[in-house]
Amino acid sequence: MLDFEIKKKNGLMRAGEITTPHGKIMTPAFIVAGTKAAVKAMSVPQVQDLGGQAILSNTYHLMLQPGVSVIAEAGGLAKFMGFDGATFTDSGGFQIMSLPKVKIKNDEVIFRSHINGEKLTISPRISMQAQHQIGADIHMAFDCPIGYGSTDTARENAEKTLRITHDWAAQSLAEHSRLNAEHLVRGENTQALFGVVQGGEFEDLRAKSARFFASMDFDGFGIGGMYVAEKSRKFLQIVDEILPDEKPRHWLGMGAEPIDIFTGVELGIDTFDCVAPTRQARNGALYTFSGRLNIGNAKYKTDFAPIDSECQCAVCQGGITRAYLSHLFRAGELLAFTLASIHNEFFVVNLTSRIRQSVLDGSFRELRDNFLGKYYNT
Repeated sequence: MLDFEIKKKNGLMRAGEITTPHGKIMTPAFIVAGTKAAVKAMSVPQVQDLGGQAILSNTYHLMLQPGVSVIAEAGGLAKFMGFDGATFTDSGGFQIMSLPKVKIKNDEVIFRSHINGEKLTISPRISMQAQHQIGADIHMAFDCPIGYGSTDTARENAEKTLRITHDWAAQSLAEHSRLNAEHLVRGENTQALFGVVQGGEFEDLRAKSARFFASMDFDGFGIGGMYVAEKSRKFLQIVDEILPDEKPRHWLGMGAEPIDIFTGVELGIDTFDCVAPTRQARNGALYTFSGRLNIGNAKYKTDFAPIDSECQCAVCQGGITRAYLSHLFRAGELLAFTLASIHNEFFVVNLTSRIRQSVLDGSFRELRDNFLGKYYNT
């Protein structure tokens, strides 16, 4: 079961609470990406210590390893990871449709595992069954991602894939409802399902998709296929003004940059997820209040300051210096990944929490202008 309560609203911005069987999510919130039931280079206690309220995993990857039956036997995704908090699952549609030689036939997607080449089949029904076995609190409907571009060919593709996404959404919702009814009979927690709004770079298709999902009984909405904040602004305005206020909205795959979070919150987004904080950390790119720094630069070899003197994360407050972290990366020590990931993940999670507070107290625009001005040196 999922409940969403808006505590404060200002235009499209809102601060609220999502209540799930495994706890509350104070929104706006950054949902930590744990694609394979693991946050890269970090332990679950480290995620919780930095304020991570929820973790999002990927159905496609979990179907391949360890298999959804293993997670079900463990008692669901949260118990499997040892995580005391809410969990999300993406349907895996984006990952599957990005694989080579994918075929769609009679609402089934035929593809080969990227691990061993095994021929596999998935459909909206199979995706829902897998996600219910995984047992996350919030699922995403199985969708057909739309490519980029605004050419005539892109338009034709967008119309075709949007029809598929809407058809699959209806099938996903029907199977999800059937499975939830079985949970109720067994006295188990029901699970929530978000429909995924698509439409590519076409305003009318975005509006059409938003109206379609608004008319259906989904628990919330994912916004898919928009990965550049400023370019997405007009589409978010269209979508968010159509979707019902009383249901949460999740921007899929967004949060690589602070401007992503500010833009999303300003235009009605409640939750975000992105693999970028830990991915960039593993490449030595670290967030600071003055912009990103590359710890591999020679000047940091003898820089004994913390990553960011303003940061309150365990790394910056724990005596770890830029010089030490530079050494760990140069020496190939795995500890470098962990320390950098803790810092980056804290930075984004904490920033989103600060943005939430600014919505509550009315200081959003002041925070946005001051933060982004310093971060992007404008």
